[in-house]
Amino acid sequence: MSAPELIRIVSRDSPMALAQVERVRAELAALHPGIVTEVIPVKTTGDRWMGALSQVEGKGAFTKEVDAALLAGEADLAVHCVKDIPGDRPLPAGTTFAAFLERDDVRDALIDPGGRTLDELPAGTRIGTSSVRRIAQLAASHPHLQCVPMRGNANRRMEKLAAGEADALLLAVSGLERIGRTDVITQVLSVEEMCPPIGAGVLALQCREDDTETIDAVSGLGHPRTYQETTAERMLLHVLQGHCNSPIAGYATTDRRGELSLRACVFTPDGKTVLNAHEWAGPLTPETLGTSVAVTLLRQGARELIDGIPH
Repeated sequence: MSAPELIRIVSRDSPMALAQVERVRAELAALHPGIVTEVIPVKTTGDRWMGALSQVEGKGAFTKEVDAALLAGEADLAVHCVKDIPGDRPLPAGTTFAAFLERDDVRDALIDPGGRTLDELPAGTRIGTSSVRRIAQLAASHPHLQCVPMRGNANRRMEKLAAGEADALLLAVSGLERIGRTDVITQVLSVEEMCPPIGAGVLALQCREDDTETIDAVSGLGHPRTYQETTAERMLLHVLQGHCNSPIAGYATTDRRGELSLRACVFTPDGKTVLNAHEWAGPLTPETLGTSVAVTLLRQGARELIDGIPH
């Protein structure tokens, strides 16, 4: 099938989201030099609302308007961060993932103007983050630190830090890389210190199911290992049926032999209860691995823990 002459790409309008689109445009230009791309930025509910996500649509707040533009035929391709796409329900009817790009860094970074590490921060230090995943893990590992709500794109959060609304920040390494601000990183936290969110560091390309021309054109950007890892992680989240206030973390990795494994955690918001599971796929498909790890967590009481958190 011949490639389309024009692909209209819809995305959130934040600097980071637009930087992600530029990566897609560059990779697509290398794969299909003749295709022209046009960017359609939209402002989502999640970008406009600075309160708790549970008061709007949870994580769907970052995807609803983008999905609507795709389904309305106003765009041909949507670019999403996988961690922003709800995993407890299917994609909007009529859409599909065409590709997952090669994964970026999954880790979290500390930004401290004083140049200190997490362990060096004194009691009462205010950490700017609204992530329930980060809050629960900090409560477990550094209960003497204080988390203060902070939403907005990475640039906006750094402005709030400079204005004194917090003493330090936690942000995704991949996001800082995408906007060229790794210079502000004080410490990169290992995945043992701060377990990543489901889908960390992965960009997804979403199309209408019936748009086979666009699907064929962009599917070549997909990265097989990232596809396996992301599929396992999202199946885990689907089986757990976590909501936007659920502190769930997890990441799949592929070792040098090509063996896939998945580690996941479920926390209480205060970090006092932590459920852990880690399994290797062996002969299992990524979907079955995700299901198996989720079942292990459910046997430990994850259902009661998740359902017991207000949302």
